[in-house]
Amino acid sequence: RASDAVAKKAAVQSAAANVARLRDLESFKRVSAPFAGVVTQRNTDIGALINAGQSPGTALFRVADTHRLRIYVSVPQPYAAAVQPGLSAALVFAEHPGKRYPAKVAFTAQALDPNSRTLQVELQVENPRGELFPGAYAEVHFDLAVEAPTMRVPVNTVLFRSLGLLVAAVGSDHRVHLKRITQGRDFGSSIEVLAGLDASDDIVLNPPDSITDGMLVRVVAGQPRR
Repeated sequence: RASDAVAKKAAVQSAAANVARLRDLESFKRVSAPFAGVVTQRNTDIGALINAGQSPGTALFRVADTHRLRIYVSVPQPYAAAVQPGLSAALVFAEHPGKRYPAKVAFTAQALDPNSRTLQVELQVENPRGELFPGAYAEVHFDLAVEAPTMRVPVNTVLFRSLGLLVAAVGSDHRVHLKRITQGRDFGSSIEVLAGLDASDDIVLNPPDSITDGMLVRVVAGQPRR
């Protein structure tokens, strides 16, 4: 009968679907990574019960491809414009003293972080021997273009006034001349001076807040270092 044939056909299709479901469940016994790499973290062991569809899911393994590593660096704003994709860099690791690993800038965020005023940069380095480990810290040295020589002054020579940054320079008349400077990059113990100061100027170290323009001072020669 036609109705009997339709029912049997539906039963066959249902059984085939059940076989496919069981085959899929059986395939879950084998976990395959989407790429070649090494297992860096294992969260299960032989004999552990793994529930299908458990929520929230727990990762069984963590796999990393260490043949090429990505390095993320936050570049300060004064250097951001000079760091472009393709720029060469060298990586230095504390665990590999004396060795420099060549790297290339792959991508930049093309925008500064509004909180830190830094540009996030991604570099890539080849790691065919597996010497470098994911998660390690490194020093990054960018091969930036050589700039014209600039002037630096110690931070303990700068006065912070309402007019801006000032430096107390001493003229040949032994009088103080407060010079307003334009600051460039900050190097921590010193700052870059873009304008407002001459290389021949003698400046005052640790000037007091009471120092004024035209004040007469006595220049004392420094003690020679031994």
